[in-house]
Amino acid sequence: MASKLLHIQRLRRVYVWELPVRLYHWLNALVLVALIVTGFYISNPLAIQTQRDASNSYIMGWFRYIHFAAAYLFFFNFLFRIYWGFVGNKFANWNQFIPTSKRFFQEMWTVFKIDILMLKKNGKEQHHLSIGHNAMAGFIYFLTFIAFLVQVFTGFGLYAAMGGWWLPNLFSWVPAMFGGDAFTRVVHHWAMWFFILFAVIHVYLVFYHDYVEGRGEISSMGGGWKFIEEEVFDKNKPQTPNPEKK
Repeated sequence: MASKLLHIQRLRRVYVWELPVRLYHWLNALVLVALIVTGFYISNPLAIQTQRDASNSYIMGWFRYIHFAAAYLFFFNFLFRIYWGFVGNKFANWNQFIPTSKRFFQEMWTVFKIDILMLKKNGKEQHHLSIGHNAMAGFIYFLTFIAFLVQVFTGFGLYAAMGGWWLPNLFSWVPAMFGGDAFTRVVHHWAMWFFILFAVIHVYLVFYHDYVEGRGEISSMGGGWKFIEEEVFDKNKPQTPNPEKK
């Protein structure tokens, strides 16, 4: 009987997602759910019949209030993430999201072959080449940041007509750029569907990679730690200069 060789893979426990990144992630998830649910209701409210006095029926008012409060949380949370992209660790840095090198595009193609085309190499799934976000995920997050800006500009632009605070009034010029409130609202609605599609794909891929790679992808956004292959860790760790070299 032919003997079977057991391949033992050595893993290293690496602290990837800092606490501010994890707080940003979960707060963002909560406010997006609140914005989507209330946004759907505001755009197409239920025809609720009641014999009570109108002053006791403030359903639309509460939905609008929650929507606006979540919008402010969304905005300031987004500003914080922009800031943390400059001061956080290398896994939160902006160079993880913006394609600026040939290697970035090569890794995007590798991830595309694995996740979309389901191609295999030598009968085994290829390992991803990164510790934090892979290049494809980073680029998609970059697109979501652009969508964040679209939502902020169109949302506050619509709110400026009724808001008395100086912050939404900074965006009062946006509806005019889109030709009026009607089309601004349409763009705002389209961007919402982008986030819904992103959330579905994001959740699927997180579970997929957690199952295929066994790196602790899901738990990493709770505690911050991942289990990384030694060879991948060695390839990605910062190179320190050799003092003996001149």
